[in-house]
Amino acid sequence: MEDFDKKLTIKEPLVSAMAEQSSSSSSSSSSSSSSSTIIPLLRKFLAVQQRRAEAYSKLKRGFSEYMASGGELAYQQLCSEITVEFNDCSKQVLEMESLFLNPDYCRVDLAKLLRAVQEQEKQKLHLTATIQVLKKAGRPSERLVSHANCKFEKPMEHECVHVHEITEAAGTEEAEADAEYDNALKEAIRGVQDAVTAINEHVEEVRYEIAALESE
Repeated sequence: MEDFDKKLTIKEPLVSAMAEQSSSSSSSSSSSSSSSTIIPLLRKFLAVQQRRAEAYSKLKRGFSEYMASGGELAYQQLCSEITVEFNDCSKQVLEMESLFLNPDYCRVDLAKLLRAVQEQEKQKLHLTATIQVLKKAGRPSERLVSHANCKFEKPMEHECVHVHEITEAAGTEEAEADAEYDNALKEAIRGVQDAVTAINEHVEEVRYEIAALESE
């Protein structure tokens, strides 16, 4: 089966590079755009983040069902649907980022904020794929083996190529493989948690900005 992280990708359209300005705009600086134009964009961003959250929930449920039933076709279809959803969300956020860089808005601070969320979302998706690939494979010592290359001398009897003498070296090698697997899984899970924390903090900044604009 094709690796999960190859099925799920975010493709970002090209956007103009963020121009460095000698005096960066801030939420307190004067701007040619009014709050009535900025607030709708920020609310749209929050709606996109909600769509992403719902997509992750759907992905989690689908993967659990896949692990339980092994439905490869349904899993591939799910990956395709989730990829389309994530790419559309990414496209919309990048469009908003580009608008905030536009002289009509001149809100480089908000553009940077959305860019930071976008980077964390990419990291979260990558690590989510890593976690699911690892879980699909399972711990080395617990993986099922194929008997396709075994010799069958009599019906119901075969010479298993996987049978080998149990030695201290073999046991150590298996333990090391399990430890490497466990560390990789824990690192990916921790990475997702860190990305989620960073995303939530940025989203709170957006909510504070909306509240500040509404109070003007």
